[in-house]
Amino acid sequence: MTDRKAVLIDRHPGRSTQTIGLARALGTDPELIHDPSVGVVGTKGDSQCYLGVAEKVEAIHQALKARIGTGPGQFRFRLVQPEFTIATSDGMRNGTPEMRYSLIGREVTQDALCEHLSATGLAGTIAVVACDKPPVGTLAAMLEHNLPAIIMSDGPIRPGTDPKTGEKLDIVSAFQVAGHPDPEYRHHIACHACPGFGSCGGMFTYNTMQTFIGVLGMQPLHMVAPPSDDPRRLTEFPQELVTLLARMIETGLKPRDIVGRDSLRNATIVAMAIGGSTNALLHAPEIARAAGFADYWKDIITPEEFNHLSQHVVPVVTNARPYGTYSMVDIDNVGGVQVIVRELLDAGLLNGDALTCTGETLAEQVSRLGAKPADGEVIYPVAAPYKPTGGLRMLGGNLSPEFSAILKLAGVEGGLENNLFKGKARVFDGQQALLDMLDQTPEAFEDNDMIIVRYEGPSGAPGMPEMLDPTARITALCRERGIVVALMTDARFSGGSIGLVIGHVGPEAALGGPIALVEDGDEILVDLNTNEINCTPLNDPAVAAARKAAWNKAVADNGGFHPSLPAAESRLLQRARHMAVPAVRGAGLHPNRTVWVRDPREAVDTGFRPQNRFRT
Repeated sequence: MTDRKAVLIDRHPGRSTQTIGLARALGTDPELIHDPSVGVVGTKGDSQCYLGVAEKVEAIHQALKARIGTGPGQFRFRLVQPEFTIATSDGMRNGTPEMRYSLIGREVTQDALCEHLSATGLAGTIAVVACDKPPVGTLAAMLEHNLPAIIMSDGPIRPGTDPKTGEKLDIVSAFQVAGHPDPEYRHHIACHACPGFGSCGGMFTYNTMQTFIGVLGMQPLHMVAPPSDDPRRLTEFPQELVTLLARMIETGLKPRDIVGRDSLRNATIVAMAIGGSTNALLHAPEIARAAGFADYWKDIITPEEFNHLSQHVVPVVTNARPYGTYSMVDIDNVGGVQVIVRELLDAGLLNGDALTCTGETLAEQVSRLGAKPADGEVIYPVAAPYKPTGGLRMLGGNLSPEFSAILKLAGVEGGLENNLFKGKARVFDGQQALLDMLDQTPEAFEDNDMIIVRYEGPSGAPGMPEMLDPTARITALCRERGIVVALMTDARFSGGSIGLVIGHVGPEAALGGPIALVEDGDEILVDLNTNEINCTPLNDPAVAAARKAAWNKAVADNGGFHPSLPAAESRLLQRARHMAVPAVRGAGLHPNRTVWVRDPREAVDTGFRPQNRFRT
């Protein structure tokens, strides 16, 4: 029986004319206009993170164009023009109100690509991604679309060099001198920290997530670490990607065939082993949701299991910035991400049978790439690791009843003797108040202060901004004075943040979480033996009840929202304020928490509903 829809499309001049015109404009065969379509997508933004993307997109587009047609050995596909999503620069926005748009950008990328993939009906997609939020939004859209797709990292920037000292520099180097008294020195570091183009070069969020996506199976491992200006990204890799995409289409290999429970666990374990960014545990739940899992912390891994692996099983095997010495370019020079994966596979820490976009299992891909042994300086063997425990730790306690708080243990430089920290709360309602104090009276901070920054969560900020600006200044202050100043927040951190910093504390202050009840001078205890953060006064039910009653009254007197909440001036910020789910669920914009389950014909409603807590 003839497909009525196909016949109608073939015969309808109104629907065919633009497709014919596009084929002619792109120089492809109009006879292919009703064959499955393929195309390239990328990300454009306002910083050097994105400068290299467009030329890679064009190189892949030309490679696709050369390989499609009706002749012998050609792929019978319709080519569409490249599509770009927009993005911001985290580095340029850190410490400003505009940083609230960073994580929301992940959602914007996902929405834009969902529209493009679904409305265009792309049967095959190659994406070139940069920075750290657009790749996750891109992957989530691909998982929801669930037709053959593959990702290539644009690549990291090369390190800068201080011409006076020879010291290697990166963007975190520049943030750490923001409080330096000499403006000429600040300018000197700014001029040399980020030469060239590409995304952040250390094991910050970008490289954490590119490694994550590679281990997940959606990016060939050997394409993760080479720098953005590596010529292979314009000469060899485009042809490889086109061949892989054609094979995926031919065999019917789809993103959800690749991204499953085993691959998500593999990627999570590697994030521990590279001392990766805390943002990995915001992005992993969102990727899992798009892949069809209702709850990352139940379906993939529990917080208790995560901590057991990090404490007792998985060590840090990379000596990388910001907690170590080397950049992603150095990791590429000693063999690339596949070396890290080989070490973990050989130690029995990963499931090598997980499928990847190459059509091979993870173990088969590593074997074909001929991954080298660890060099022992940049990448360490599991048997003699760089750090004995994993780089990330989840925390509960009376300040984190959702068990959402996260510490980048790999970046802690002091203050956790015997796995304990005891400090005095210094409370700031919003990041700007903290920045003002760091600018004007940094000497007022004392040893064992625990800075509390609140009302900066997914709903409260809104948008859950990073805190790289204050954490970098605090790191410099602590090193200069030989003290420990910790920071805890319902916001999040850059992958470049180091120190005793704890983020994603939930429930967030805007929703009346316990972090909203902390007062100046309260004793704060961080205990990594029990993996808890506790405010001592809140152990007294009477104290906790009295403070919560006072908080509730402030909300009631202010029309339904706490007076410390900043304004949400745009439609995007309003969406985040009303629709954002908690950090433990990925901080995405999902008002009904509908999950695209493994069987796409069914949907699971997890019961989450936004409450009308805020005045518009």
